[in-house]
Amino acid sequence: MDGYFGSYALVAALFAIGVAIVAGALMANRLLRPTRPTPDKLTSYECGVDPVGEGWAQSQVRYYVFTYLYVVFAVDAVFLFPWATVFDAPGFGLTTLVEMFVFLGFIALGILYAWRKRVLTWT
Repeated sequence: MDGYFGSYALVAALFAIGVAIVAGALMANRLLRPTRPTPDKLTSYECGVDPVGEGWAQSQVRYYVFTYLYVVFAVDAVFLFPWATVFDAPGFGLTTLVEMFVFLGFIALGILYAWRKRVLTWT
């Protein structure tokens, strides 16, 4: 496995081994599990309540905004902590600082959007 394509062959072999392990585990699960379907087992189950009516339910838009805020702050943390550890290293001077301020500008736009939608109030 020397040469240029040797590394790719190694990655392909490891990928094939991983797929074989997962497929083997799923097949062993299918062969060893008991299967006794009953009408009660085949009905939908949601939080201990029997399903009644249609499956359509509307959710409020504010939950999407909460999700958006979580993504904004999670991405912020994912990029700020590694940047803080590399910032002082030689060769990562002004360019890195400018790039981080551009990124923080996008984060600030997300927070401004949430503030304009009145999500950040304690009411």
